[in-house]
This record gives sequence, C-alpha cells and structure tokens, in this order.
Amino acid sequence: RQMGLPYTGVAAVAMICAATQLGRAAAFQAGRLPSFVSPGQSVGRSLVMRQPRLRLAPHTRGASGGADSASTCTMTASPVGTSKGPAVKEVPVEYEYHGIKRIDNYAWMKDDKWQQVLREPEVLRQDIREHLEAENRHVDQVLAPTKEIQKTLLDEMKGRMAQADSSVPLPDGPWAYFSRYVEGGEYPIASRMLRTDFESGLWTPDGPPTPSQEDLIDANELGKGQSFFKLGVTSHSPDHKLMAYSTDLKGSEYFTIRVKCIATGELLEDELVNCSSSFVWLKDSQTIVYVVIDDNHREKWVYRHKLGTPQSEDEMLYMEPDDGFFLGVGLTDTGDYVLLESSDHDTSEVRMLDARDPLAKPVLVQEREVGLRYEVSDYKENLIILTNEGGAFDFKIVTAPISSPGQANWRELVPHKEGVLIRGIQTLDGYLIRSERVSALPRLVVASCAVSKDAISLDGEHVISFDEEAYSLGLGGSYEHNTTNIRISYSSPTTPESSFDYDVAKRERVLRKMQKVPSGHTPEDYVCRRIHATAPDGVKVPMTVVHRKDTPVDGSAPLLLYGYGSYGISMPASFSTNRLSMIDRGFVYAIAHIRGGTDCGYKWYDPDGKMFNKKNTFSDFIACAEYLVKEKFTSEGNIAIQGGSAGGLLVGASMNLAREGLLKAVVGEVPFVDVLNTMCDLSLPLTPPEFPEWGNPTESKEAYDYIQSYSPYDQVTARKYPHLLATGGLTDPRVTYWEPAKWVAKVRKERTDDGLSLCKMNMGAGHAGKSGRFDKLDDIALVYAFLLMVHGKLELPMPREGRKHSVIQLPVNADGGFLSCASSAHPISDRPASPRGGICRNGDHGWDDLGSIKGQAELKYPRDED
Repeated sequence: RQMGLPYTGVAAVAMICAATQLGRAAAFQAGRLPSFVSPGQSVGRSLVMRQPRLRLAPHTRGASGGADSASTCTMTASPVGTSKGPAVKEVPVEYEYHGIKRIDNYAWMKDDKWQQVLREPEVLRQDIREHLEAENRHVDQVLAPTKEIQKTLLDEMKGRMAQADSSVPLPDGPWAYFSRYVEGGEYPIASRMLRTDFESGLWTPDGPPTPSQEDLIDANELGKGQSFFKLGVTSHSPDHKLMAYSTDLKGSEYFTIRVKCIATGELLEDELVNCSSSFVWLKDSQTIVYVVIDDNHREKWVYRHKLGTPQSEDEMLYMEPDDGFFLGVGLTDTGDYVLLESSDHDTSEVRMLDARDPLAKPVLVQEREVGLRYEVSDYKENLIILTNEGGAFDFKIVTAPISSPGQANWRELVPHKEGVLIRGIQTLDGYLIRSERVSALPRLVVASCAVSKDAISLDGEHVISFDEEAYSLGLGGSYEHNTTNIRISYSSPTTPESSFDYDVAKRERVLRKMQKVPSGHTPEDYVCRRIHATAPDGVKVPMTVVHRKDTPVDGSAPLLLYGYGSYGISMPASFSTNRLSMIDRGFVYAIAHIRGGTDCGYKWYDPDGKMFNKKNTFSDFIACAEYLVKEKFTSEGNIAIQGGSAGGLLVGASMNLAREGLLKAVVGEVPFVDVLNTMCDLSLPLTPPEFPEWGNPTESKEAYDYIQSYSPYDQVTARKYPHLLATGGLTDPRVTYWEPAKWVAKVRKERTDDGLSLCKMNMGAGHAGKSGRFDKLDDIALVYAFLLMVHGKLELPMPREGRKHSVIQLPVNADGGFLSCASSAHPISDRPASPRGGICRNGDHGWDDLGSIKGQAELKYPRDED
C-alpha cells in the first residue's frame, strides 16, 4: 500500500513471508521487533473474559477525564499568578506539502529517537529533558498556593473509595474468579473461590474471605520497586491450573506475558515480549495466541506459543499487511474459536481459529471491503454477525454457516432500524442479547434463540432499561455459554454503580453489589438533567447536567464542561465519585454528547462527526457552552472545559473558536493538538490507521487545508486566551509528549493577556498517567486545584448531614473568644465566636448559634435549604 501497489491479499503475503524466511517467528530472529524490554515483574488490574467486543479500534486516542465533595466555607482570593513561564527557544523548521510552506518553531521538542524513548525514557535528549523539567517546576511554582487544597481533594477522593473492595465473582466451571483490593493497596489481587461458596451466599461485597478463597496474582507484591507498571489482562487456563498475565513497565504499552502455576506459585520459564496487552488460551491449556507489536508501535503479527518452548520458535499465524489496520485477538462467546480481528475506522476483516485444535489454521470469514464493518460471534454451527452491510449504518444482525461464512451466505436476523444503534451482541445457549442505544440512552434487548433446519430464529423479545433522565447501562462478560445469567451494571451521575445478575429466562435480577461511598453520598442531594442545545446547523445536541440541589441556577455558578467527540466513542452518563469534589463546591458539571461520538446513532459519528465534517464536533461543543449560559446554569467567563486525548483536540479547537470571554479555563489531558504535523508523519503509531478518521494530508490538499483550519496548534494566534493547563506522558505512544509541550509554548508566546499557560509532564508514565488507584488521584487533584484557583474557589469543604465527620467535637472558649477544631478530615481554625459564646452564624455557611457552651460541644452541621 505504501508503494502504491494494489492490495494483493493474504496469499501473496504468505508467499512473501515464505520467501523472506518469516514463516515461523523469524521476526524475532531478523530483528524486525523492538529490542526486548525488561522481564515483567508486576501485574495490573482486571480479569479477562469473553464479552461483547466494541466495533471501535483498540488503539485510539482514548477518552479520559473525570471529577467530586462538599459545600463551601470561607472563599479566598484567587492567587492566579502572571508568570510567563520558562523561556522556550525557537528553532524554525520548514515543512512543505502541496506547495504550501509552513514553519514550526518548536519541532525541536520531538526527539529523533522517540521510538527508543518509549522503551528507555532515560535516553531522552538532554535539552528536551531540561525544558520539560523546567515546565514542571513552573507548574509547581504557580500551583504552590493550592498545595493544601490538593491534599484536601486527595483526602476527599480517597475517602469516597472503598479501601478494601472486590469485584463480583464470575463463575467458570468449579470456580468463580474475581479481583479485589486490600486496605491501602494500589493494585488488585486476582483471586478465586469455589463456585459453591459464591452461589450459596458465603461471599458478600463487605464480608470476610470465603473458606475456599485463593489469591492467584498479587499485583502489590509484583509491583514493589517499580516506578511504573500496568496490567494488561489476567487469564486463567481452561483447566484452571495456570494463570497468565501481561504487564507494561514503562507506560509505553509494550507488554510482556508471563505464566504462573497456580498449585506451586512458580513462574514458568515462558516469557513473551513486545506484545499487545491481550492474548487468549486455546482449549488444551498449553497454547497461547498473542499479538506482537513492531518498531512503530503497531500490532503487526499474531503468533501461537506452545508452553515450554522459546518465543523464537513460535508459529506466525497471520501478519497484517496494511500499516493502516489495527490487529487484535479475542474469543467467541462459546470459547470454541479464536478471532483474529483486523480493522481501521471504516473497514474490518476477521479470521477464525478453532480453539479446540492446537494445530488449526486461521479461516477467513469475509475479505475486507472498504466501508464494510462486521464482528463475529458463534451459536451452535452458525455465526451471528453484527454488520453495517447494505447501508445499515446503525447496524443489523445476520447469520451464516460456520462452514461457509462469507458475505454471499449472510441471512438477515435482526433488520436495520434507523435511530436504533446496535452497539454489540452476546450469545448464551438459547438466547441472543444485544446492546442498543436509542435517543442517546442505552438499553439491552433479550430474545430467545433457536435453530431449525440450519436457520436461526428469534422470539419473545424483552427490553431492559431504566427510568432516570440519563444513565449508563453495561453488559458484562461471561466465562460460560451454557447459562441463563448475564451480568449487567447500572449507574447515573447521581446514583452509584450497581451490579446485577439477570436471569434472561425468568426475567429476574439479583443485586450482587452496590458501589460504596464510605464518606457518604445522598443521591437526593443532587439533580441530574438531560437537556439539548441547538448547533449552528439546527441539530439538537444532548447534554447531561448534574449539580447540587442547593446550587443556584441563576448564572452565578461556575461550570465544568466535559467532552470527547471522536472515533464513535460515546460518553456515558455514569457515576463518578471524583467529580463530586467540584460539584459539592458549587460547580455545575456537564457532559456534552457531541457529534463525533455515536450517542445519537452511527451517523452522529459517520459522516457527521469525522473527516470533512469534523468541525461539527467543535461547533456542537461551543453551542453547548452558550446554551448553558443562556439557561443560567452559569455565565460567560465562568466556564472551564476539559477533554483528554482526542478530547484534548476538542477543547484545543474550541479554545481557538469560542468567542473571547466565554471561557475561563481549559484543561487538555494528553491532548491531541498538533494534528497536522502528526497526520503528516507516517512513522507515528496512529497516523496511517487514522487516515479514515481525519483524512490523509500528505496525499490530499483538501485534507491538508481542512485539518490545518482546525488543528489547535496551527490555529494559535495573537489574542486573549483562557487559562490553560495541559498534561502529557513521556512514554505515551498515542499522543506523543511533544504535542502538549509545543502547544503550551506557542499559546504562552502568542497570548495577549496575563493568563496561565501550564504544561505538566509525567516523566515516568504514558497515555493513562499513573497506574495505581490512589496514585492516579494525584493528577486529578492537581487539575481540580488548578480549576478552583482560577475560579477563586480555594475553599475548605464543609461536611453535610449524613456524611462522615458530620458530627464532630469542638473545644469552645468559655469566654467567648475563638474556637478551633482538630477534625482529621475537615480542619477549621480560629472561627469567631458569637457574643453569647457560641459560633457566629453566617448565612452563607449555615452554622448554628449554640449559645453559651463550655468545654466540648457536639456540633451537628445542618443541611441548608437556602
């Protein structure tokens, strides 16, 4: 493809591989892979299981962000500094495409050896390192007045997390597998118990360990001494004797796979390096199928590994010939077939490998055709296929015999219905469950499934949905196919997550767990609404808005607006304990369900939110901000916008396009803002795969001009800008570290006001930031402290009725002087006493006058209705 030759298919690729001696793992022998990383010594988070697969590419610039706690006490003045930050040298570099010349003064920030930096951060060029460290020092200096509030925020967010916590065990044969956290533990422990213990009710979310509980992988022990590590997946073998897991020690997403014997606790000698995070077991429990990543961080090869043999002898099952395609492996719902899935953002291609035969060869389901997308599951001797074939832009479901799975044999099972987006499917023995979205709200549809004369039919559909204005509904995975139970999860912006087991035959659900908020949470204290803004072209754009009931809706409240809007990824209206720290300080929090996602159907993304319609994403977002002002949720100049990764593109473009004075602050987390330069650099991991998303500016002048017209970095001009905080990760392969660094440097130079331009670079992590569950909160606390500072809200939280520490002991001066409080969670010092020796009442704070009291006073904070 890169040489301009026609696509020749897998047969030709196989011939080339044979001719170049790449038939069996010669990629390892011939040096086509990156140099080996250090052996994995740590493990991360969740159990792997069969579950509905997203139709989205696995290696996008993923969405991130979040935010959470109490009403306010005394407000301090905003200590926003006007320091311009470190001086940044300019080294003009000229680029020319389509006869258009362009100068980039900060291109020097990209290390020519960036691929090596991903695996060895210490080799970063010295002048770049010095600049990034100077930026970090500047952030520390400017945010020094927020150190106390950062600590308070951190304590609040930790206080809302269950220190000792557990997922709901998931049965598989004689065992039930789960992950759990221990008090103070940063990382989970992969565990199991006897199935009978779980199903008999011995396990409860808050209860003691069951008699049969076994800890299989303790990430806290494996992670000791590591400056960074992340778990890809953990997966037990089908015979329940082995546990495999993948880890990343740099944040660069090059994973190492290790295998542990459960009975002895010993690690096997097998070590698979330079892998993607996911892998699958074959049914013999001796064979692993996995994906290997190339020098440019692209999933390139699928290999089959036999335990006890060196990786260099592994058999290559498939090599992806197109640099523009992602590659991954998974299992069908029965577990009988391994799926080798190739896709870009428009097109997909699937091969099936019989998991029951350790020597089987992959079989093509349907050859790739530009614009044809499909994903596969199995049911008895048939495939059930979710596809957009024939113009089914919101997708339909078809079937085909496993023996002849090609498109010519596809037969319609669930027809396409415009406005009803089918997001995924899951099969059980006798049932088909599909996950749908209608009017920007999720639902699950269950139907009985039968086979007659080799034809599948459905009967008795029923819908699982909920009544709140906005909510999130998820379909969990399952290890087993011969069952009538599915695991579903539900939450809303005001309601903590609940996990249910739902019996599709009996239509009954059992609550297995409700998310705990140890410091207290009362859903009735909050309001969640679904409202709609009108975009410039007349399209109605939904938003989810949440705030405290006692937050005035009169234009006086500050507002945090979050968005993403790319790759067809929708933003769930789910519960977040973290964002309560902003909401309880009087912020309104809003999620904009803008075009570029699939919140309102697939057309919301394609064609309306990508390629040459990408600007709809930004105009939708700005229209949401303007509508929130119009409806008095906030006022102009009182809005902060936040987005991560491709959401950083959203807030960066919106910062340039919004009218002056509308926005107060911008937070771009690992922001994709240097769009034109990135999409012109074919060596970067995501550039070729994302031509269908943004266009190819190296070949198309139209694409070049359009991308340049909105690329945040290229559109920075001399004008006033909101306060800006950008974050990045040195070993990030998705949004490389130099994008936020260059962006902040250019904004700082061009802005005509004294606003802040801050760049916080994590020198020891990648795209997802810090890996520990508590360590991650440091980054969130910094972002929230920045927002509170620029809004003049550096305040102490006041506990409310029903929360932890809502009743405390206060020493009171007998002579009516001053009083102080040593509450560990909420220190309050030197508040003036009333003339009668009690506490001064302040209408803004709701303190009760206790009258004349000596010694210790028990103080109950009332809930203010005013």
